[in-house]
Amino acid sequence: MKIAEIFYSLQGEGSLLGVPSVFVRSSGCNLRCSWCDTPYTSWQPEGEEMPVEEILAKVLAYPARHAVLTGGEPMIQPQLVPLSRALHDAGWHITIETAGTVDAAVACDLMSISPKLANSTPAGDWAVRHENTRINVPVLRALMAKCAHQLKFVVASPEDLREIRSLVATLEAEPGHVILMPEGRNPDLLRERSLWLAPLCLEYGYRLSPRLHVDLWGDRRGV
Repeated sequence: MKIAEIFYSLQGEGSLLGVPSVFVRSSGCNLRCSWCDTPYTSWQPEGEEMPVEEILAKVLAYPARHAVLTGGEPMIQPQLVPLSRALHDAGWHITIETAGTVDAAVACDLMSISPKLANSTPAGDWAVRHENTRINVPVLRALMAKCAHQLKFVVASPEDLREIRSLVATLEAEPGHVILMPEGRNPDLLRERSLWLAPLCLEYGYRLSPRLHVDLWGDRRGV
């Protein structure tokens, strides 16, 4: 697998917020979000080719039992399946962070699905491909049925709620599994957007997630 980084930190988003976790960030993505916070795994993918055995050894060396397999888009990595199964066999809790456009026979305990809204579509050459690929309802349903799941939406404006509510209804998702997260990599902007996201979560029964790693360490890698 092409690996951009492996690091030990606190989970910064979603239902496992604050849990010490080892992050395995693969490089390569089938989408190109306009606001991507890891462009070194999508727009300009970088990293080192590593065999599963080496990745596993690095993960197991940390004092944790939660692993987060993320990207980029980890589900496009053929070796994600044996890696996830090896971690599962070692007794680790596995979260997979995915945009929900690709399915694979992975082992996981939490499928963290982040369907990309229209606010993610870039201008330029990638616009049509991204727009045509970003939502795949059959795959989303398959991933939701695989294990415990959360639907995590990156929200840039109140108008995004219309698209979120439509997709949640289509998927017949439980409101308690829906997590709204403000878009941005600046703590001040995240707080500003959280202030108008909070009443929307109260109105629709969704959950609000901060971006703890940004609040603690700012916009940088390896956290």
